[in-house]
Amino acid sequence: MKKTLLSLLLLVLSPLALAQDIQVMHPYARAVPPGQMNSAAFMMLKNAASEQVSLVKATSPAANVVELHNHIMDDGVMKMRQVEDIKVPAEGMAELKPGGFHVMLIGLKQNLNEGDQIQLKLHFSNGEMADLELPVKKVQMGMKHKH
Repeated sequence: MKKTLLSLLLLVLSPLALAQDIQVMHPYARAVPPGQMNSAAFMMLKNAASEQVSLVKATSPAANVVELHNHIMDDGVMKMRQVEDIKVPAEGMAELKPGGFHVMLIGLKQNLNEGDQIQLKLHFSNGEMADLELPVKKVQMGMKHKH
């Protein structure tokens, strides 16, 4: 009887133990012209945990090097800088978007054409990992102004 009860308890609790705190939403990689050596990946990261979690690393077979980056204003000039991590607040979200935090894909091993798919693996400070299949999308650069 005890074994049966323990087995039932494990069956009920095991999916809860496997639940992840981080949810990745709307991931995509930027399409680039043939021969372009670099691109970027963007997404929303949602943290269901009661403590902050950070994206600490990303890897992809589509690029030689994958780094976490941000854009900063330096003496009136927008510059891109590598960052150690991207923080996702407790019970909050972090947006990786053009002009902000993003995953930089350096030394592309393949062309990234609109409609393609690439693999990306995210590593978080709490030990979670996310294996993603990202669609490649055309992303407009710059801002349009109406007069």
